[in-house]
Amino acid sequence: MELIAFFQWLDQSALAEFSKAYGGVFAIVQVGHILSMVLLGGMIITGDLRLLGVVMRDIPSESVLENTHRWLAPALTVSIITGSYMTSAIAMKIYHSGFFWSKMYWLAAGIVMVYLIRRPLLKFDHASINPWTLRLMAIASITIWFNVAGAGRWIGFS
Repeated sequence: MELIAFFQWLDQSALAEFSKAYGGVFAIVQVGHILSMVLLGGMIITGDLRLLGVVMRDIPSESVLENTHRWLAPALTVSIITGSYMTSAIAMKIYHSGFFWSKMYWLAAGIVMVYLIRRPLLKFDHASINPWTLRLMAIASITIWFNVAGAGRWIGFS
């Protein structure tokens, strides 16, 4: 199935009809989306700034990252569910939005960064990892998630 066919189906789905008919529900879902992104971004930034040695220097980075990682999956899950709901209301507009596709590419990169690079690497004692590796990973992570947020914000303007 071509991707446009999926978006056409989504635009005509019962979910889309519901989201278009009940603006109040859409607004509540949008608030949930924003709050989940705030939580996700806060955890990413906190962990990355700790890896850079900017914040919480008196707390072991292992402890900070362990506590921030536990909130990533719930925040990401809520963000994806609410984002899917919001997408259904304007599926065809979203399909033709370069910012939407940019956000999806960066989101995929962010998920890869968190679950295939960052988490496996940070399972080891952070003192045994080259400090420049930790710093570069933190800078790459901040860059990726900043692009997710920036592209997502620009969806509304396009």
